[in-house]
Amino acid sequence: MTSIKKIRGVISLSWPLLLSGCGLIVLSPPGDVASQQGRLVIASTLLMLLIIVPVIVLILVFAWRYRQSNTEAVYTPDWDHSIQLELVIWAAPLLVVIALGALTWIGTHTLDPYRPLTRIDGQRSVPMDTRPLRIEVVALDWKWLFIYPDQGIAVVNELAAPVDVPIVFKITSSTVMNSFYVPALAGQIYAMPGMETTLHAVVNHPGDYEGFSANYSGAGFSHMRFTFRGVSDSDFERWVKTVKAGGNALGRGDYLQLERPSEREPVRRYAAVAPDLYDAIVNRCVEPGKLCIRDMMALDEQRGLGLATIRNANKLEFAGVCTASNPSGKPLTLVDRN
Repeated sequence: MTSIKKIRGVISLSWPLLLSGCGLIVLSPPGDVASQQGRLVIASTLLMLLIIVPVIVLILVFAWRYRQSNTEAVYTPDWDHSIQLELVIWAAPLLVVIALGALTWIGTHTLDPYRPLTRIDGQRSVPMDTRPLRIEVVALDWKWLFIYPDQGIAVVNELAAPVDVPIVFKITSSTVMNSFYVPALAGQIYAMPGMETTLHAVVNHPGDYEGFSANYSGAGFSHMRFTFRGVSDSDFERWVKTVKAGGNALGRGDYLQLERPSEREPVRRYAAVAPDLYDAIVNRCVEPGKLCIRDMMALDEQRGLGLATIRNANKLEFAGVCTASNPSGKPLTLVDRN
């Protein structure tokens, strides 16, 4: 029994040393956005420690000084107030809260995921003529689909981007809420069905970094991981050519097959993508004959179709003939199959 306690003691004392060998990617990331977020975490922690550490020290001091065996300690049972002590007790936490509030307010606005990047890193601003890399992200059960609309390719469970080039992620989900998270790039952001979220990020150092889902989404959640590759411009062009040379086309029918739940999905590459696939995924109308969310909203804006809406609720079909004003600019028609 004694030997077991000794082993436990050694393990408890040595785990900080073991962790020190790990790469603390969150606090030392290769991406500028994540780096700023890491510094915000450190600054907030240090500010809070200004209160926490003195309180812990004073607890130990008081416990020792006023222990039962210390008969020399001053005993003043009638003492109840001190102006100086009240000022310290209230002023110090108040100043820390004000500093934390200011730091958080500035940080949350500067690092807003929807806000386009204004700098590559601490020394370089984003040039005016820079064209960001667009990537459309779809969270599936239980894998990730990445569509590159400008390159016309798609990849499952693999992501690549050139170093020092701003990236704009458009993120959605096919079924349940998920969370897209690459610690090397930026903080996590939710992926929700029928909605689109946005994340701006940049990677400043080449390398392979882990990405995963940070929100539980079912049985295969723990295997919902992918590799993010930060590469040079030339290596990125070669990667795109490799995808185009070795993959098949990803159409709506192929997507419906891919959308089915599966675990430990290997990397898949598609040399071509249906141009309207991501838009159909967001609007929940990949299946043939299914009315898109944007078209439902257009009908709602026109106060519906009265009794026709009830009669044709299960028979609406997107066909391409304009019969109602549509904010998306795409015409629609309503077909009664009776």
